[in-house]
Amino acid sequence: MMQFNQKNIGIILLSISVILIALLGFAKFNFDKQGALLCEFISLEPELDMENCPAHNTSTSWSFVAAFGIAFLVLGSGIYIIIASKYTKKEVEFTEVDTSKLDDEEKKVYEILKQNQGSMYQSDIIKETGFSKVQTTRILDKLEGKKVLDRKRRGMTNIIVLK
Repeated sequence: MMQFNQKNIGIILLSISVILIALLGFAKFNFDKQGALLCEFISLEPELDMENCPAHNTSTSWSFVAAFGIAFLVLGSGIYIIIASKYTKKEVEFTEVDTSKLDDEEKKVYEILKQNQGSMYQSDIIKETGFSKVQTTRILDKLEGKKVLDRKRRGMTNIIVLK
């Protein structure tokens, strides 16, 4: 069974719009062909003029314009969804950590990092946990020693990344 992820939905929209545009193209071609034949018959009658031609007095052409517009919007949406699916954040996989070996403070930092796709600035961890800078540094030292995370220096701060 096909999974309906973002890319598959985009492909489905793209396919539907291409089929719709092709069908509308054939219908428009037939409508124009019938209108041309009708106009030919009207022009053969001397007492009728082109203003009386039923092909010129319908709103069907505007319906075709609206239908083509909708089809091209669906086409554009499908293309956008396919392109956007390449740039969406994928679920990040982390190394499985036995949280029973972590104390409460370490678990709290670990869970906050997991909730934020596995990386945060150290200053943001301090704000989220409410721990002091020194306490946070000591917790991060312990977690780094247990090979749970890495610290990467970025200017005046650290980025904390789960392994």
